Amino acid sequence: MSRLEEREFVARLIVSVLTDRMSVREAVLQFPKDTTDKNIITAYHALMHYEADEDERAMDLAFREEQDEYLNMIAELLAAGKELPKNIIKSYEPYYPEVQFSLPKSKSFKNFIKTLCRFLNVK
Repeated sequence: MSRLEEREFVARLIVSVLTDRMSVREAVLQFPKDTTDKNIITAYHALMHYEADEDERAMDLAFREEQDEYLNMIAELLAAGKELPKNIIKSYEPYYPEVQFSLPKSKSFKNFIKTLCRFLNVK
């Protein structure tokens, strides 16, 4: 899958979550495997925040609407194959190592070794 196809695919996943056709868990399990695209990694993290904020979303309509608009903007940019704004990508960079660990990986031996080394904190 090309980088453009990956972005378009992730945009469709986000829209599926926003329209309640798919849970966040189902969506993140379908994210492109082994991606290095910071735009997709950022989208992944934004979806994880969406899931983590479930209680606040239920209590605060304004927060819910703002978060929905934010994810919709991410989906629109990715669907168009565009880069996310640098400030959005930068705001999630501190989380990239933990997100990289949880993003879907192909089941190759090389990725198994990488995952094991990260788990054991070996560089």
